[in-house]
Amino acid sequence: MKSLKVVFLGTPEFAKTSLEAIHQSHHQVVGVVTVADKASGRGQKIHQSPVKVYAEENNIPVFQPEKLRNPEFLEELRKLDADVFVVVAFRMMPKVLFEMPKMGTFNLHASLLPDYRGAAPINYAVINGEEKSGATTFFINEKIDEGNILLQQEIEILPDENAGSLHDRLMEMGSGLVVKTLDGLAENAIEEKPQPQVEHPKNAYKIFKEDTRIKWDQSSKTVHQFILGMSPYPAAFTTLNIENEEKGLKIFNGKFELSDHGKPAGTLDISKNEFRIYTQDGIYYPLELQLEGKKRMSMKDFLNGFRNFDGITLN
Repeated sequence: MKSLKVVFLGTPEFAKTSLEAIHQSHHQVVGVVTVADKASGRGQKIHQSPVKVYAEENNIPVFQPEKLRNPEFLEELRKLDADVFVVVAFRMMPKVLFEMPKMGTFNLHASLLPDYRGAAPINYAVINGEEKSGATTFFINEKIDEGNILLQQEIEILPDENAGSLHDRLMEMGSGLVVKTLDGLAENAIEEKPQPQVEHPKNAYKIFKEDTRIKWDQSSKTVHQFILGMSPYPAAFTTLNIENEEKGLKIFNGKFELSDHGKPAGTLDISKNEFRIYTQDGIYYPLELQLEGKKRMSMKDFLNGFRNFDGITLN
């Protein structure tokens, strides 16, 4: 089978797994493009992307341009004479970059396109209670996530699965799909197809902090799926008033029961042995949570941290 020369563009762990799969295949990774190192955390330690760490461990040339249109960077890439660029969890690319390789540039996206175009497809698939998700490889064009499809593969979303678990399963499945796409392109065995025209495709917009606030006036099922879809990252949150001090409370997991409780949604019962939050049509029981300034813990450990439950309310 013909071996392709590949330039890989990506940043997080999700991308690193695909880079590793390509590197271990018969295709040749001739260069890697990733974000610049940055200081993060309390000690402002310099943080390198997982993609860079893997590339350096395997002696693959690494490029970290501040600007993707930088002429010197573009010239260095041209010299690599790659057949194809592969993009996984990277940033917007200019036309001068994605049109450079003779076979084009393809992207791995963690959804069944055209649904869930955007930055957070895994989160929204869980939030919306989908029964299946998947991955798509497609040629990049000037519109975000709208290029011609190369390959797709479905995966079942398991009952009560959270975004973190689905992320990890799609990461593994997607890396195999990337190699399969390279094999197909090498043998000219893939027929690219335009994405189906859907009047109202489901979107996966970037998630901001305020988007992660739990709305307790919704159904129990909607609340439950929202919490799973935000877990473990960026994490759904609510706010507690504890003796007139407002504190954020992240909830990672829980369970619910339907109940005609007659109580206002968003009120709570909290004591040494129980923590229940009333929704539109039932009761939600947090199981794993994290109070602002504390570590993540079980509900039991959380409740053990209080001597007095008077004056604790939900905002």
